[in-house]
Amino acid sequence: MRKSSSGPAGQAIERVLELSADAQITRRQTPKDSPAFHRLTGAIAAYGKALALLTALQQREEFYAIIAQSEFSERVTAVS
Repeated sequence: MRKSSSGPAGQAIERVLELSADAQITRRQTPKDSPAFHRLTGAIAAYGKALALLTALQQREEFYAIIAQSEFSERVTAVS
């Protein structure tokens, strides 16, 4: 079972994965060497590039969340 991502990048990743899976299923049912097969191949490659970008953004979101939490903890400790 996959953990649901609540951040914008996580939500976009889930949607791109769904689109990519649909394209891969459709491509398997499409005759090779047809224009549709090649279009779907290009779309699947584009989804892969989008996933690479979105994954980097998600990691950045997580990084800044950790930094913010750390700074908050330091402030609470300093006040105590």
